[in-house]
Amino acid sequence: MRVIGIDPGLRNLGWGVIDVAGSRITHVANGICHSDGADGDLAFRLCALHRQLTDVVQTYQPDEAAVEHTFVNKDAVATLKLGQARGIALLVPAQAGLTVGEYAPNAVKKTVVGVGHAAKVQVDHMVRLHLPGVIIVGPDAADALAIAICHAHHMQSAGRLQAAMKRAAG
Repeated sequence: MRVIGIDPGLRNLGWGVIDVAGSRITHVANGICHSDGADGDLAFRLCALHRQLTDVVQTYQPDEAAVEHTFVNKDAVATLKLGQARGIALLVPAQAGLTVGEYAPNAVKKTVVGVGHAAKVQVDHMVRLHLPGVIIVGPDAADALAIAICHAHHMQSAGRLQAAMKRAAG
């Protein structure tokens, strides 16, 4: 199974693609979609993110997607803009027919690092341990890979649960 993890952001939208075979996770690619804040036009920025992320999904053909929930902060306008970028992060995989898992930032950190309030440096370090030799293009891409790893772990757990329920019922 191929999973794309997406870390929503209006300026920098991180993405990471991994392959999952049983308990084995391997790195495929990672990157960052950028939108230029200099022009100030939100619609064009969202369009640019949509176009770039669509290209990524078409190039790597993931089977499933995972997106991080929006972090709400004190700046309501910034939170709203981030929510609109998150809409793009949800829309593009849905347009490709993918199932999209959604995860809270603390759940991602807990799964990848073991601590729900881990620092970005700890997340980056653990992603590198999960994916030996990976070259990560930036912190947003590291977060996206962590989201993909979190989704892979949750899918494996769900598969084990379904198998156990099937054995118990049969």
